[in-house]
Amino acid sequence: MNPNKVDRNRVERLTDLPNIGPAMAHKLHLLGIHRPTQLQGKSPYDLYTALCQKTGSKCDPCVLDIFIAVTRFVAGDEPKHWWAFTQERKHYIRTHSNYLQANK
Repeated sequence: MNPNKVDRNRVERLTDLPNIGPAMAHKLHLLGIHRPTQLQGKSPYDLYTALCQKTGSKCDPCVLDIFIAVTRFVAGDEPKHWWAFTQERKHYIRTHSNYLQANK
């Protein structure tokens, strides 16, 4: 859903979350996540790693941006577009060489 249209009080399905459409909801289902509340306390980096492992391929890095955006929203932050987290993701990958090696 477009972050500008998200109503925190009406979030019941994954597709009610910012940046989550049917395709991303499917990716979350692959990880055993079926409700927004299941994202509470989850690490976006762990979600990304698990998805890459589950699919057997390196996922698009923008998926990590989406995971950052949605886990922050579930933690109480305001909804933001996924690309607001691109620089943070790039910085994290640059400064955590072990993460980069594990997700090649």
